[in-house]
Amino acid sequence: MDRLFLSPPHMSGKEQQYIAEVFESNYIAPLGAFVNRFEESIKLKTGISHALALSSATAGLHLALRVLGIGKDDIVLASTFTFIGSVNAILYQGARPVFIDSDESWNLSPKLLKKAILELSVKPKALILTHLYGQVAKLDEIVAICKEEGIYLIEDAAESLGTSYGGKQSGTFGDIGVYSFNGNKILTTSGGGMLLSENEEWITKAKFLSTQAKEDFLHYEHKEYGYNYRMSNVLAAIGVAQMEVLEERVTRKREIFEFYKQELGSIKEISFMPELDNSYGNRWLTTLIFEKTNPLTVIEALQEVNAESRPLWKPMHLQPLFKESEVFIDGTSEVLFNKGICLPSPTNSTNDELSRVIEVIKILCS
Repeated sequence: MDRLFLSPPHMSGKEQQYIAEVFESNYIAPLGAFVNRFEESIKLKTGISHALALSSATAGLHLALRVLGIGKDDIVLASTFTFIGSVNAILYQGARPVFIDSDESWNLSPKLLKKAILELSVKPKALILTHLYGQVAKLDEIVAICKEEGIYLIEDAAESLGTSYGGKQSGTFGDIGVYSFNGNKILTTSGGGMLLSENEEWITKAKFLSTQAKEDFLHYEHKEYGYNYRMSNVLAAIGVAQMEVLEERVTRKREIFEFYKQELGSIKEISFMPELDNSYGNRWLTTLIFEKTNPLTVIEALQEVNAESRPLWKPMHLQPLFKESEVFIDGTSEVLFNKGICLPSPTNSTNDELSRVIEVIKILCS
């Protein structure tokens, strides 16, 4: 049986054509028409005013903290139930992460967010909010809290390109947002990210920092340090082709979720990640939890039929790296980690291939 991956790259068919155009122009480095086109395609899709193509979403989060003035010993609140790429940039800046647990949406809890702000001895400077597995957090409440408390909101929308809340795209609700184009995301440039904001000054500053902070001289002049964070024109060409099929990919991801739910939803011990009212998730990965069956047993059984699966994210407050960090929890994310898995969700798969996964789970849960 062919390997059934979690979320492999799915090319549109236009990528090689656009890459050939890049090679013909000889603009291989982080300059060129396709970088501009990729940024414009994101602005058109999201309605955001300014976008910056970068080497990764982590680079975007790092630049976001830098342009917002977050530095040594500043407190940055963050979702605990996420991938470490969401929070590493806090450490890059010498800031202090404080982790907030999830609620029934699986995303960050507004109630615990408010509790953290009230109980911390020092006022936080920013919140990095992750939209988990392509589903938005409770944005109305979280945006209101951040505005009321004067805290910058950075949306880690790495997993949620194409997701909307109230008709507005994820990544556009906060002060700054980021998307990821890593190899396993709903769209990929093999590796890459996008920083977006309505604030032109911040994006201009981020662009300056992302290109080694070179001053406007003929020679190389530097008054501050920067980074080599810009996306190459080659990878941007892939991104332009991928953006042309974004709606198709979101539709297929949602079909995959519905197929799994239709086939497994009647099993009483199984529950799927919910979708908030007034939202439309991209269902990047179909995720579920088991009340009785050990998820590691399911993962091992799926491996036997050549299907990739994995546990849900291990919360950041349980990671050895963050053992000294403050955390506001009620145990939700720990339960999800201990009971949940991600199922294979490739947009180029057939329902017959997905049935291989379904049959394994039905047998184990019978």
